[in-house]
Parts: sequence; structure tokens; C-alpha cells
Amino acid sequence: MMDLRGHGVAIITPFTDDLSIDFVALGAHLERLIVHGVDYLAVLGTTAETATLSPKERLQIQSFIVDTVAGRLPLVVGIGGNNTQAIVEEIQKTDLTPFSAILSVCPYYNRPNQEGLYQHFAAIANSTETPIILYNVPGRTGCSITAKTVVRLTDAFDNIIGIKDASGDMLLTQNLIRMTPNHFQVVSGEDALTVPVILAGGVGVISVVGNLLPDRVTQIVQWALSHQVKEANQAQYALMDLIGLLFQEGNPTGLKGAMSLENYCLNTLRLPLVPASPSLLNTLRQVLTLLKVVP
Repeated sequence: MMDLRGHGVAIITPFTDDLSIDFVALGAHLERLIVHGVDYLAVLGTTAETATLSPKERLQIQSFIVDTVAGRLPLVVGIGGNNTQAIVEEIQKTDLTPFSAILSVCPYYNRPNQEGLYQHFAAIANSTETPIILYNVPGRTGCSITAKTVVRLTDAFDNIIGIKDASGDMLLTQNLIRMTPNHFQVVSGEDALTVPVILAGGVGVISVVGNLLPDRVTQIVQWALSHQVKEANQAQYALMDLIGLLFQEGNPTGLKGAMSLENYCLNTLRLPLVPASPSLLNTLRQVLTLLKVVP
């Protein structure tokens, strides 16, 4: 079973000016994350703008990341959507050998009830032996999985090993931690709640901010996991203004804007997302300067 303890990063997809995939920037970004001590990488998640990538591009990115990382870090691959049968077929035709787990989002737009969510993830679990991480992000999907439904799934399927909870609902997160078996792993999907989730019994975070500040987020996670509460909270609070700005115009809009200030990638996104506004970039520059990120 994959160990989700620690700092996972939901990696971006850099684009060139003509909106093709910038593999040079992606390769440099992967090396930077590895050097700065992240524990694993989440590939083709929300932050990667996966919804705007063609099937061919998704395969290209998978292959490139697998080859570049070359076994130095565990990889989690995002395979999800709102057509259950299509997801099952994609899982069955994908070479999952290089990946330690699948991250699968709750179906969006359809807004299924809890029985529908159970049957959806049951079909996915039945389609593969690869470990599965549920991804609960109701702000994007329009539905939220309950702790009771998660318990049903963990009781029925050994390969459902954890959940990335980006609900922002600490009561739900605490119930997930309280009600699920000891082997089940709850991971924060909200950068602002990394420390509270870990202190409540979660095992770490799959981070957006980690793309920009991998060393700082790694340190926060390590302090929280080792119960160095004062240090973890101080470091978390120091990033709160930045975290708010990164999500002010949507994700990964703010993130790519901030990363462009550090020359890690261009401030380019695919429609319907648009680049960070000049005003947001200016504020990000000021906050990053205070954090001593921008010289």
C-alpha cells in the first residue's frame, strides 16, 4: 500500500506562448521538486489543467514524468471524471506499472447522491488492483462524499487506501479520520489546513503551494507530523496571505502567475482559464518579496 505520509505536490502543466506543453519547464520543475525534498508527486490532477489536455497530451505527460523522475519519487496519477464506464475503460487501458496509486475525483456536474458515489467508486475499485485515493473537492464537483460512504468503501475494497479531502470542512475531515480504519489515510487537499488536518490525525497534504515553495511546505509537514506545533503553526501562518492570493483568481491561475515571477514557467493557461491579472501579479510580487522568494 502506498504511504501517503508527508508532502505530495499536485504538479502544474507549464505551457509555452503558443499553449503547447512546455516540457523543458516541466522537466526543470520536476528536478526542483525532487531536490527540495517532496515525498511524492500527483500527476494530472486539477492543478495540471487536465480538463484542457487531450488524451494524447495526457499520455505524453505521463510518459515524460515517469521517464524524468525515473523512480526517484512515488507517482500518483489522476484518472477521474463523471462517466464511470469511461473511467473504468481508461484505467484498464493505461499502463499503471509506474504509478503507486490512482487519484480519482468525485464525479462532477452529474451531482450523484451517496449511493451513486458509492457505486461509482466501487466500479473503479473493481476495475484494478492499483491503490485508489478518493478525491473530495465539492467546490469544483458540486457534490461531497460523506464519511459514512467512505467507510462503506473501505469496508468493501482493500485497494481504496485514502482520501484527499479538499472540502475545507474540518468536521468532515475529523469524521473521516475518526470513522475510517487505521490503515486508511486522510490527506489535506487544502493548503491552508495542512497543519490542522495533520494535528487531527491526517498524514499530510497534496499541495498546490508546494509547486512554488516545496522546501517550506515540506518543512511545515515535517514539523506537524513530529508534533512541533509552534514551529508548524508559525510557518503555516507565514504563508497564509500567499495562499489566499494564489486562489484569489482560481487555481492554477495565481500559482502560475507567482511561478512566472520566479521564471519557473510562463503566466499562460488554457481557456477557459486566463492568466493572472496585472494587479494580482503586483500583489504577489510584494508578498513574495516579503517572503524573500523574489530577490
